[in-house]
Amino acid sequence: MPPRRNAGTEPEAERPEYAGQYRLEAELGSGGMGVVHLARSTSGLRLAVKVVHAQYAQDPEFRGRFRQEIAAARRVSGAFTASVVDADPEAERPWMATLYIPGPTLAEHVKRNGALPPARLRRLMAGLAEALRDIHRVGVVHRDLKPSNVLLAEDGPKVIDFGISRPSDSELRTETGKLIGTPPFMAPEQFRRPREVGPAADVFALGSVLVHAATGRGPFHSDSPYLVAYQVVHDEADLTGVPEDLAELVARCLAKEPEDRPTPDEVMTALRSVSAAYDTQAFIPAQRDVSFLEAGSETVTAGERGEGPVEDRAGSAAGAEGPAGREGSAGAAGAMPGSRTERRGRAREWSRGRLWGVGGAVAAVLALVGGGVAVLAGSGADERGAGHGTASAGASARPWTVRLHAPGVTAHGMAHCVAGGGRLYCTRDGVLAAAVDPEDGHTLWVRAGKTAAGAGTPVLSGGLLHVVGGGGKRLTALDPATGRTRWSRDITPYAGRLAHAGGVVLLTGADSRVTALDSATGAVKWRRALPGQTLPDFRVFGDGLAYVTRSAEGGGTSVTAVDPATGGVRARWRMDGALTVVGARGGTVWFTSTDASSYTDGVVRYERASGAVRRVALRYPLPGAQVVVHGETVYLLASGGAVVAVETAGATGGAAGGATGGPAGRQKWRLETSVSLASAPVVSGGRLYFMAADGRLVAVDAGRGVVLGQTGVRMGASRGSLPGALAVPVVAGGRVVGAAPDGVVFGVGDPAGW
Repeated sequence: MPPRRNAGTEPEAERPEYAGQYRLEAELGSGGMGVVHLARSTSGLRLAVKVVHAQYAQDPEFRGRFRQEIAAARRVSGAFTASVVDADPEAERPWMATLYIPGPTLAEHVKRNGALPPARLRRLMAGLAEALRDIHRVGVVHRDLKPSNVLLAEDGPKVIDFGISRPSDSELRTETGKLIGTPPFMAPEQFRRPREVGPAADVFALGSVLVHAATGRGPFHSDSPYLVAYQVVHDEADLTGVPEDLAELVARCLAKEPEDRPTPDEVMTALRSVSAAYDTQAFIPAQRDVSFLEAGSETVTAGERGEGPVEDRAGSAAGAEGPAGREGSAGAAGAMPGSRTERRGRAREWSRGRLWGVGGAVAAVLALVGGGVAVLAGSGADERGAGHGTASAGASARPWTVRLHAPGVTAHGMAHCVAGGGRLYCTRDGVLAAAVDPEDGHTLWVRAGKTAAGAGTPVLSGGLLHVVGGGGKRLTALDPATGRTRWSRDITPYAGRLAHAGGVVLLTGADSRVTALDSATGAVKWRRALPGQTLPDFRVFGDGLAYVTRSAEGGGTSVTAVDPATGGVRARWRMDGALTVVGARGGTVWFTSTDASSYTDGVVRYERASGAVRRVALRYPLPGAQVVVHGETVYLLASGGAVVAVETAGATGGAAGGATGGPAGRQKWRLETSVSLASAPVVSGGRLYFMAADGRLVAVDAGRGVVLGQTGVRMGASRGSLPGALAVPVVAGGRVVGAAPDGVVFGVGDPAGW
């Protein structure tokens, strides 16, 4: 939207000069919550800075909602959303800065120019559906999608303002407090059951926004918000003026019951029938030359930074239609089910039109989204990850699928598997454990039982299969050949603080004392407190040691390496920065470093014998990065889909707390994918594998950073919702084995055939 200068006598006419470090240049717009200003970063990047109204800055409840908006916006990343650059919810006038997106809002455009033509309506619907898909995949429900929250940029619509109510939007109230949303664009459940609002409410709003864009009014319209609320809950939507080829799909979006509405993926699939030029199936764009974004380590020279562009596996995509020349078409989304009700009673001839492409320009600044400390996957064959495999998937391997269940028990959720001894072992809620033949997916034995929510992957340790059952209260060791219990122990006092290392189970009590059990017998081997450690959280990577990190006095990170067999401290050292150990092998330990916002901003390699340190900086910090170390390369997979490979090989120098010396590592490649939320990655046979939240298994060439293939979407009954901890892929029996949100475990061969 175009900037405008402040005028008038209202308090906001005296706008603040700065928000944090950003000088506010002009007003972009004002709403019930605050004022949005145009600003610039130090480098000249244009930003849209939202500053909360002074009268609301003193309201603790309002500040809480603003914190929630910031957190939600940071988690979202996609081609159709605005990226958060900076924020301070604790400032005297709380503020949030996002990338500035030139263009009017949909509300402004319709008011000024009237309804959109049919072809542009289809582009708008496709872009908004993809935005909602990205938003929902990270567990966010917008709850206030409306024309004024949609920006019409050159490369497609952008959704802004995540999940907050606006005090001046309406005086309508629910029984539990203020209205969350804007009545003409709210779903029936937002009025009836506001505490139970889910992703389907955003799909209802999508339908309402499309009607507004097509007609200049909403599907329910009145001067009274109370009457609008009644119409939304009880009356049929007025679709007069909506193009014939979109009316049925819009009507389905406006269904009264959430379960009758399509998901965003289903909307995009339906639109593919409307316009063959738009490929709505999930895709991963071809690798692009992003050498201008890459950064070397502290000592790297310009000539060492990059390897140049990687050959585009799809050929010349620049002139192809659709995103990335429709390059990522390996995994087709499932067909959208038919309408539950025939609202129109006649067949329609779907028209075709060209939709806005989203793969044209590479953004100059990557989205800094997400947050929180990553769940890390180490290198090597640690006990927790044993069987993730070292062999590549066979080219001739036959694919298979199996849905694990125990007789008489209803199984729920996603399975988690580990491989070892030529078998695959899996757990799932309702299935304490099951053994599967990785060659054909045949179930060899199964044990019923309730597992813990988020109990994760079973572990092969001490010759037995260890699973957490009894709703998270018991650790049970099973015979891998038969599934019979060999020993079991109550682990309630340890509140899930459990790790496996070197044939030992490490349990951390509330008093910070560590109890070590023999993995084979369950007998106590030792019990003691570790010097200087409070509630130690062990990381294990197959080098025979267990690692603990904590913040050091005066800054930095203190690292302790413990012998799990005796509890003795084998090494202890201090390093600069906020570090998390992510891999260890042969006396070398790898870490990731994080900035003040918990974004991963670098990789650190440490040699225990010499104390030499190498630090490789990332040009752009990664949100929610999950990590795997393979050889001398560290692979980072960020929430939002960025994959980065960092090479750490080369001579080192310097001390743990000081600068590095000698030839240093470098960032090998960076790949942008469409995966907003993913499992921890694994490397096997020169390939990087990870699972997407929608059930896709993705394979990347670990050396070149090129996508090799992806399987189809497997959402099942969980469509439109966010799954829990995603299952890590396993390589076993010449196949790559994945576990999807629909409860299916599947094995596939060479990625070229996916």
